[in-house]
Amino acid sequence: MANHSPSSPNPILCASFNQDSSCFAIGTRNGFKIFDLKSGSLCYERAIGAFTIVEMLFSSSLLAIVGAGEQPSLSPRRLCLFNTVTGMALRELNFLTSILAIRMNRKRLLVILQDKTYIYDINSLTILDTIDTVPNLKGLCAFCPSLDSCFLALPASTTKGSLLLYNVMELHSHCEIDAHRSPLAAMALSSNGMYIATASEQGTIIRVHMVSEATKSYSFRRGTYSSTIYSLSFGPSMELPDLLVATSSSGSIHGFSMCQRSRRSSSLLGSIMPVSVTDALDPANHNVLHNAAPAGVKSYAVIRKVERVADSSTSEIVAFRATICIVTFNGYFQEYNLSVSNQNEFSWVLERELSLLTVNSEVSP
Repeated sequence: MANHSPSSPNPILCASFNQDSSCFAIGTRNGFKIFDLKSGSLCYERAIGAFTIVEMLFSSSLLAIVGAGEQPSLSPRRLCLFNTVTGMALRELNFLTSILAIRMNRKRLLVILQDKTYIYDINSLTILDTIDTVPNLKGLCAFCPSLDSCFLALPASTTKGSLLLYNVMELHSHCEIDAHRSPLAAMALSSNGMYIATASEQGTIIRVHMVSEATKSYSFRRGTYSSTIYSLSFGPSMELPDLLVATSSSGSIHGFSMCQRSRRSSSLLGSIMPVSVTDALDPANHNVLHNAAPAGVKSYAVIRKVERVADSSTSEIVAFRATICIVTFNGYFQEYNLSVSNQNEFSWVLERELSLLTVNSEVSP
């Protein structure tokens, strides 16, 4: 990672991974770019001004983009649904206040404002519901795009770390969870919608709750000193994810093994849940990769895939390997391979790194 000064303005204004972690998009002061996550190649770019939101709908040609307000035509209160094939706007929606976040799946379009969240049918753009929220200045939210467990999480308090879980397909509140004593700073739902991870503004503890029962399943200690958690990401899984990762203002990447073993078991999956919640506070379940990004530079991570490794003679799961992709707001992309043994031994290997600002497009817009 090149050492850029964190005090200089970051060239990337926003970054997002698409719903199946096959692509990611960045917004800069000049326009936006879309990259293939597996190859790292630039698939599409458009230099039409500064953008603070660029959201993809899987790998389709539809983008939801919001300007930074640096050009009169790119108001932060205007959502543009953009077609990358035609290079034209399909539809624009205007709001009274700035748009802070956008989330989508194949049925729903969610627009998060400071004190309201609008839920649209993505095909007809009919408003289906409006959620009044506590002041949400950063547009903090978490979304599971699965149509079977399509949950949206929003902060439910400005003084403590409680959250509202809302069923976006059935249009009703699911539950509230009191996760932390301090206000929330980061949230993420698992790909199957079964688990939600949270971090407070203190950033010392990461907690994981089971969505169906609103019960705490794990608590992980990130560190002793406060740090801003920029992102949380579960490994893809149909059941309990093997891994949770976090990026923080210290410039580190934190890996948390969720394949807890009971004290009576020698296999990695010997016990799906810890013997007690406090077992997950064991430092053996946590590993840190230091200096992945300069301190203070925002970074987002996603776990692209997880592979379980079995012993050839016994077929026992002895380890798993994860591919972790990171976008840093000073303009870099990194891909790491993380191996975790059944003894919770972590090994990080940097597979590739590239500058997102100098790579050339393979497809002309």
